[in-house]
Amino acid sequence: MNPLLQDAGTAGYAADFSALRPEHIGPAIDVLLAAAEAGLEAAVSDAVPADHAALSLVLDVPVERLMRAWGHASHLQGVADTPALRAAHAENLPRIIDFSTRLGADARLYAKYKAIAASDSAEQLTAAQRKALSDALRNFVLGGAELQGAARERHAAIQDRSGALSQQFGDHVLDATDAWSLVVGEERLAGAPADVKLAARGAAEADGQAGYKLSLQAPCWMPLMQFASDRALRETLYRADATRASEFGPAALDNGPLMRELLALRAEEAELLGHGSYADLALVAKMARSPDEVLAFVRDLARRARPHADRELAELRAYAADTLGLPELQAWDRPYAAEQLKQSRYAFSSQEVKQYFTEPRVLQGLFQLIETLFGVVIRAEAAPVWHDSVRYYGVWRLQGGEQVGERVAAFYLDLHARAGKQSGAWMDDCRGRWRRPGGDLQWPVAHLVCNFAPPVGDQPALLTHGDLITLFHEFGHGLHHMLTQVDELAVSGISGVEGDAVELPSQFMENFCWEWAVLQRLSCHVETGEPLPRALFDRMVAARHFQGGLKLLRQCEFALFDMRLHAESDTAARVQAICDEVNIEIQPMPAPDFLRYANTFGHLFDGGYAAGYYGYAWAQVLSADAYGAFEESGVFDAATGARFRDQILAVGGSRPALDSFRAFRGRDPSLDALLRHQGLA
Repeated sequence: MNPLLQDAGTAGYAADFSALRPEHIGPAIDVLLAAAEAGLEAAVSDAVPADHAALSLVLDVPVERLMRAWGHASHLQGVADTPALRAAHAENLPRIIDFSTRLGADARLYAKYKAIAASDSAEQLTAAQRKALSDALRNFVLGGAELQGAARERHAAIQDRSGALSQQFGDHVLDATDAWSLVVGEERLAGAPADVKLAARGAAEADGQAGYKLSLQAPCWMPLMQFASDRALRETLYRADATRASEFGPAALDNGPLMRELLALRAEEAELLGHGSYADLALVAKMARSPDEVLAFVRDLARRARPHADRELAELRAYAADTLGLPELQAWDRPYAAEQLKQSRYAFSSQEVKQYFTEPRVLQGLFQLIETLFGVVIRAEAAPVWHDSVRYYGVWRLQGGEQVGERVAAFYLDLHARAGKQSGAWMDDCRGRWRRPGGDLQWPVAHLVCNFAPPVGDQPALLTHGDLITLFHEFGHGLHHMLTQVDELAVSGISGVEGDAVELPSQFMENFCWEWAVLQRLSCHVETGEPLPRALFDRMVAARHFQGGLKLLRQCEFALFDMRLHAESDTAARVQAICDEVNIEIQPMPAPDFLRYANTFGHLFDGGYAAGYYGYAWAQVLSADAYGAFEESGVFDAATGARFRDQILAVGGSRPALDSFRAFRGRDPSLDALLRHQGLA
C-alpha cells in the first residue's frame, strides 16, 4: 500500500499525495532503485541489442518510475515540509544522486548509445528520437562518461556533494524565513492593507498572542514594504529579509559556507570536463555560445536601461524628499515611496486594483483564455492532495466546438503561502508525456505552485496584478509541459529545451495580463461584482512602465552577478565582493552594506539556473517578439493560438528553440519587441 509504489500508469491522478508519509520514502526507493539498477545492468549486457526500442524497454521504464516517485517525494518536501519528511528526503537523496551520476557516466551505456547512433536503424528513428539521442550523447560527455580513474571518481563525488549542498541551501532559506516573526500593535500598521492586518491578527491569535504577528512570507512582507508608513517597521522588515540565511543570523542557517563550497566544486567539475569555467560548461546545452556573448548581451541591456533608471531614481528621490519627508532615500523606503508616487501620478494603488481580482474569477478567466487560444477544456477533478487548498484539474482536447475529445494532461494547483512551503513560484514536472514501450500513452501532469495570500474570513483570496502576472507566467511553463505532442520522454514538454529558451512560453503568457479584453474576463470586484473599470485599467496601462528602467536593471544585476560568479576564476572567496562590484556597475543607487541576497538566491544554488539566470532576459526577446503575432492578429485569435501551440508548445524540446521560433514567426527574433514591451524603445 506504499503510495510511491502505486503506479497510476496512463489513467487517474499522478499519486496519492494525501497518503504519502515520510516512512514510505525509504522502502519505495529500495524497490525502485533495485529495479533501475537491474535495468541498467540488463541494458549494457549483450542480451540487449543496440536498438532504441529494446533499450527503452529495459532501462527507461524502471528509471522513469524511480525518478517519478522521487519527484513526488521531493515535491512534497518543498510544499509541505516537516522534520520527519526532511529527514527521510535527506537520507535517500545521496542514493538518488549516486545512481543518477553513475547512469549518466556509464561508459558501457555510452558505448551502447553510440552504437545506436552508428547503426542502420538510426535512420528509422523519428525526429524526436534523433534529437533525444543527440542530447543523450552530449549529456554523457557532460556527465563524465569519458573520464577515467581518479578523475571519474572525483566527478562522481562532486555530484554527490553538490546535490547535498543544494538541498541544504534551500532548507536554510525555508527555515530562516519561517523562523522570523514580529508581533506589533495596531498603531504600527498605519497604511497597511486591511486584509494583511486581518491575516496578521489571525496569526497572532493562533499563537495565543495579542496584537499582529508579521512574517517574511511574501503576502505579508511585500504589502507592508509598499504601504506601511512606519519607517522603522519597514527598516526592520527589510533587514530581516535582506540578511536571511547569512552571517547576520544563526550560524547553523548561514548559507555563506555552502555557496563557497558549491562554487569551488562547480569550478573543479568544469576543469575535469575540459572547460575553462563552469559558465562555459553550463552553456554547452544552451542557445548562447559563450560567457562573453552573455556578458555583452546583459551589459547592452543595462546600457539601454540606465538612462531611464537614472531619471526614475531622481524622480523618486525628489518626490520622497519633497512630499514624504524622506531626504535620505534608503532601500527600505523605495517600495513605499514608489507606491506613493505611483498613486500620486496615476491615481490608483495596487490595493485598489487587487479588489477586482478574486481568485475564482481569475482562474475562470484564465482557463477560458487557454481554452479559446489552444483548443482545450479544463475541468476540476477529484484527487488526493497534500493540503486542503490544493486543487486538481484535467485538460482535455476540444473537438468540434463544445465536444470534448481525449485527455491530454492534468495539473495540481497550489496557490497559497503557508509555513513549511518554499517561497516563490514554480512549475514542476510531476509526470511527463511518454509513449511507453508497448504503445501506452502516458499523459503529462504538472505542479503549478505560487505563494499568494490565502482567503481571509468569508472573502475569496484576492490577487494583486503582480500575482496575476506570476500566475500567468507559471501557467506558461505548465502549458509547455502539458500541451506537448512529443512522445519521446527526453524531449517532450520542457525536457530538452535549451535553458535560455525555456522561459519563452512563461514570459509570453504574462503579456495577456495587460490586455483590456482579457482583464474584463478576469475581474470581478470582491464586494460589488463589477468588472475592472476602463478608467482604472487605462491608469494601470499608463503606469505599466513605471520604473521600468530600474526593474530591468535589477534583472541585469542578477544576471551579471550570476555569470561573473561562474565565469571568473576563484570566485568562491569573492561572492560578496562580486555582488558589490556588480551593484556599483549596474545600479544608480548603491545597495546597503548588509544586503545578502546571494544567500537566498535559490535560482543559482538550489534551482538549476547557475550560469543561466540571463535566460530570463534572453528568452524575453523571444517571448516579446512571439507575442507580437497576437498584437497583430488579436489576443483571442484562435488561428494564431493554434500556431503557437503547434510550433512552440507542442514540439517541446524535439528541435532547437530557434527553429521553433522561426516556424511560428517566420523570421529570426528581434530585440525591438523587448525594448518596446519594456517601455525603453
